[in-house]
Amino acid sequence: MNTAFRHLAGANLAAQAAEQVSLAAVPIVAVLALSAGAREIGLLAAAQSLPFLLLALPLGVWADRASRRRMMLAAELLRTLSLAALLIAALSGTLSLPLLAVLGFVGATGTVAFSVAAPALVPALVPQGQLAAANGRLELARSLAFAGGPALAGALVGAAGASAAFVLATALSSAAVLLLVRLPETVPSTVPSAPTAATTPPRHPLHELREGAGFVWRHAWLRPILLTAVAWNLSWFLLQTAYVPHAMGALGLDARGVGITLALYGAGMVAGAALAPRLMARLPIGSAIVIGPAVSVAAAGAMAATLWWPTPALAALAFALFGAGPLVWTVSSTTLRQQVTPAPMLGRVSAIFLTANAGARPLGAALGAAIAAAVGPQHAAAWLLGLAFFGFVLQALVIFASPVRAVVRAAAA
Repeated sequence: MNTAFRHLAGANLAAQAAEQVSLAAVPIVAVLALSAGAREIGLLAAAQSLPFLLLALPLGVWADRASRRRMMLAAELLRTLSLAALLIAALSGTLSLPLLAVLGFVGATGTVAFSVAAPALVPALVPQGQLAAANGRLELARSLAFAGGPALAGALVGAAGASAAFVLATALSSAAVLLLVRLPETVPSTVPSAPTAATTPPRHPLHELREGAGFVWRHAWLRPILLTAVAWNLSWFLLQTAYVPHAMGALGLDARGVGITLALYGAGMVAGAALAPRLMARLPIGSAIVIGPAVSVAAAGAMAATLWWPTPALAALAFALFGAGPLVWTVSSTTLRQQVTPAPMLGRVSAIFLTANAGARPLGAALGAAIAAAVGPQHAAAWLLGLAFFGFVLQALVIFASPVRAVVRAAAA
């Protein structure tokens, strides 16, 4: 890969690591220091993921109009500031659940902008024949962050308190900023050139959003991928809402143990990211895409089994499967999306999928919090893990019944 892509991959690694350290540290700190339960963890998760629902689409329009490199740089600076504020609050002893929620919302806003711009930028940095390999490397970097971040956060919080985890997250985010500064400028082709900018009126953002949404919804392959992503993420956040209180209660894990089980999710992602380009070289792209939803059903079954057999080994297996299978899905479905989407529309289409992938999360987290409050802490895990399992079965049925399964090779847009 060329130097520009290597800078992007390095920035992605540092940014993802910063995010994972902070995301793992916040619920552990909330449980240990602020006595949070499943309801509070669900509300925190909703606040941290709400920007994906509210801001992904307008940021997608921005990514198709302006410099995607500058957009990513501004996004990472915002995340750095939010992490620095968390560090100051931890050092001064002023952490509270509302503050964690507000700063989580601010940091996630930076994550949204970064996540919209990155996949739209990749086709400008590498030739189409290398898209699968490039997406695999970006996902491998993200997987390494998932593998190391939670375990590191759990160990740091357990050994030295919340401030140590937030120091590391702030440093990693700052490193990502320095790498993004070295990226070349890329301006989408929808932006008018200088001689015509004054005479070409910009289209209304809503028109551009309708254009992107219409393209996705009418496309026979992209629509079922979108619907599968919505069902997967709703189910994932029901499971996530239940996991930390369930693990620290029924499974008998401490902060370090929770971090280790969450890190196995990242280890599974590393395996999936390493396998995905190889699988895509040997299998039709449709066959590679359906691997993730199928493996997710097995993973959800393993996690639900901890209700009857409360052993950390089953939870660890579930997270490893959740990491490996869906990572193959991410690489293969992103590559298909990049190949069939016109270049001037990549930002909007990426934003639509980000809204589906992550925008469904606050809905799942809020639903999880509501269910936990309704059934009480003693029954919350059973309800949430059971509903999550049925949701994962549904997402597998959607993609297996679609024409995506039969896709052999995507045609370029």
